[in-house]
Amino acid sequence: MDFHHIPVLFEETIEMLNCKPGDIVVDGTLGGGGHAQAILERILPGGTLIGIDRDPDALEAATRRLHKYQDSLITVHDNFSNIESILDKLGIDAIDGMLMDLGVSSYQLDEVSRGFSYQSDAPLDMRMDPTQDFSAHDVVNKYDERRLTRIISQYGEERWAARIAKFIVDNRPINTTEELTQVIKAAIPASARRQGPHPAKRTFQAIRIEVNKELEILEAAIESAVNKLKPQGRLCIITFHSLEDRIVKNTFRKLQNPCTCPPDSPICICNSRPLVKIITRKPIIPSEREVSENPRSRSAKLRACQKV
Repeated sequence: MDFHHIPVLFEETIEMLNCKPGDIVVDGTLGGGGHAQAILERILPGGTLIGIDRDPDALEAATRRLHKYQDSLITVHDNFSNIESILDKLGIDAIDGMLMDLGVSSYQLDEVSRGFSYQSDAPLDMRMDPTQDFSAHDVVNKYDERRLTRIISQYGEERWAARIAKFIVDNRPINTTEELTQVIKAAIPASARRQGPHPAKRTFQAIRIEVNKELEILEAAIESAVNKLKPQGRLCIITFHSLEDRIVKNTFRKLQNPCTCPPDSPICICNSRPLVKIITRKPIIPSEREVSENPRSRSAKLRACQKV
C-alpha cells in the first residue's frame, strides 16, 4: 500500500500552524504522514506529535514513514472528535497546535477494495475505520426511501436525490460500487448526466459522510480541540466540500464572537468572551500550479484560528 501522495496545501498549512521546537502538536488525520513529517521537523528537538487516525492501515504506513522520529511520535487509533479523552489518557493538559485534514484520503480512494470510488468495482464499504461494523452496504440496503432522500440531498447536495433514492430501493439488493453507480446513472435523466461531475459523485459523497458520521462530529470536535489549545495555540482545518467548510467557518465565528445578547442590546450582558481569533479572513485555496499537479486539491480550503 502506498501512502506517499503529496499533502494538499502543504506549505500553507505548515506556515499557518507556526510550529516551533518543543511544541506539542496533534495531527488529527495522520494519513500518510506527509504533514506530520514536516511538523516533526519543526518541533524537534523537544517536541511531540500525536498522530490520530481512524484507519489502522494509515497508522501502520505513517509509523513506517516516520520511524526515525519514533521517540517524538505517539500514534493513536481513534477519531479526532475524541481529542479531549485522547489527551487526558496521555496525561497531556494542553497542546500548541492541531491539524485536521478532513475527508477521504488519496489512499482510501485508490485502494479499490475499500469501496470509496465510483470509478472501480468493489464491495460497498466506505468505512474510514474498517473495524466498525456499519458500512455503505447498510445505508444502501437498509435505509428507507425517505431517509435515503434526505441524506443524498443534504450531504450530497444532489438535486435528483428523491429519484435516486427511489431507484436504489427498487433495485435492492445492491452489493457493489458498480451496481450502485449504474442505478444512480439510470435515475438521473440523460440530459442532466451530460453536464457537471460524474453522476455518482454526489451520492457517493453523501453515503460516505453518513457511514463515517463526518459532519455530525465536526462542530463538537472543533470546540474540543480549542478547549485543549494553549493560549496562542493554533487550529488548522482543511476541508474539501462546502458542507464541511460551512461548519468550520460558522464554528470559528461562534468561538470568536460567542455573545448571545440580542443584536439591539446596547451592551453585552452575557459576559461571553472570545475563545479564538480567526487568522484566515478568507479560506486559503490551492494555487493553480498545485491544482494542475494534484487535481484532487481543487476543492480544498484551509481555515485557521488562534486561541486567545
